[in-house]
Amino acid sequence: MRERDGCAESTTGIGIVGAMPSDTADPQFDDGGVQLDETAIIARDLIRFDTSNYGEGRSNGEADAAQYLEARLSALGLKPESFESAPGRVSVVARVEGRNRHTPALVVHGHTDVVPADPANWSVDPFGGVIKDGLLWGRGAVDMKNMNAMIVAAVGDILRSGRQPARDLVLGFFADEEDGGRLGAHYLVREHPQLFEGATEAISEVGGYSITLNGQRAYLLQTGEKALIWVKLIARGRASHGSRVMHDNAITKLAEAVAALGRREWPIRLTDTTTQLISELSRILGQDPQKVGPDELVLSTGTAGGFIQGSLRTTTNPTMLTAGYKHNVIPDTAEALVDIRTLPGEEDAVLAEVRELIGPDIEIVILNQDVGLENEFSGPLVEAMTSVIRKHDPGAPVLPYMLSGGTDNKSLSRLGITGYGFAPLKLPADLDFPAMFHGVDERVPLDALVFGRRVLTDLLLDY
Repeated sequence: MRERDGCAESTTGIGIVGAMPSDTADPQFDDGGVQLDETAIIARDLIRFDTSNYGEGRSNGEADAAQYLEARLSALGLKPESFESAPGRVSVVARVEGRNRHTPALVVHGHTDVVPADPANWSVDPFGGVIKDGLLWGRGAVDMKNMNAMIVAAVGDILRSGRQPARDLVLGFFADEEDGGRLGAHYLVREHPQLFEGATEAISEVGGYSITLNGQRAYLLQTGEKALIWVKLIARGRASHGSRVMHDNAITKLAEAVAALGRREWPIRLTDTTTQLISELSRILGQDPQKVGPDELVLSTGTAGGFIQGSLRTTTNPTMLTAGYKHNVIPDTAEALVDIRTLPGEEDAVLAEVRELIGPDIEIVILNQDVGLENEFSGPLVEAMTSVIRKHDPGAPVLPYMLSGGTDNKSLSRLGITGYGFAPLKLPADLDFPAMFHGVDERVPLDALVFGRRVLTDLLLDY
């Protein structure tokens, strides 16, 4: 394990594209001749580092993106530290001194790794940081190199003007979030908890973005997230020639188990967060929640339903299959990976039902398990986030919601830090934002990045 202060040396052997802040040179422009905001430049530069995380420890690493961010933070007069949990797996942390040192610190964090992207499926180079049609395209444009850029730009706005944030900020840019954060946020919380000393709250992905309801723009503030259970199913049978009659076929057993989980219709269960959300959606959409069920109501929100629907129930989605090595050989083992997301507190009950569904012949191995979170939609930080959104988009309602996925706030919760999703973006009604996460042709409007920078700047100055 190697820890380094200041700028990191590249450990991947990849050239450092834009290792020094590129906006310090001549102005840069989009395809329409409009000068790019600093936020777009930083996000674009970060996208050009292929930090693909393939899971199970296989990754291109985050070292080059970490070095770039260190250079940016150092140029602001900060003293960033980098932490390498494994070769090339680098996280960066910096503390910004606030005006009131007696007020608890706020962690403002993002992750620098991304899920892989197949260029054959994209209309642009997924790691080209392409800017066209008023949008920034590329893997990480929304998940979540955009937020990293907004953090750096907002802090830069504050410090370059000679001001300070209201309280100490702990800026974190973590590795490995896309594989559960074991080599990133979890590592830092376990090995270097002093980095977060004095912090009681945090903001990161995935919330603060706008949706359109009945022609009215509203914002979803993430106050919770589902629990994570990643499991491997293993079926065993007899190896034999592919031409034989074989009732002890591992692939057949596995297929039945996978189908049982994939087809399971888990019941709706509303938590405090989703109960509040359904109530507000009913009011805005003019629906009677006694006549319209939660599923139907959520689907009527349009693109927003892509995230919200998964927050109403447990999901058990098979994601990978592995079996066999030759067409005419029946293998003796077959394996599948299943992504299980439960509502907070339901982990044990769901695992018990999963075991019942797959039957006694299938072995289940838990590869990664992490907590679910649910916070109240109240308190000074929630009030501050709600107020700053309304300042920049007057009249827009702000609604609580539970993320169907997970974030590095899970790791920080182990230190008693309460985390929210607040990466503010004002989005056009026709952009299917949930589809951008891990999707093809991921992209974000340039003006949404400017909006996020301004909102974060005001929040950090005042809260």
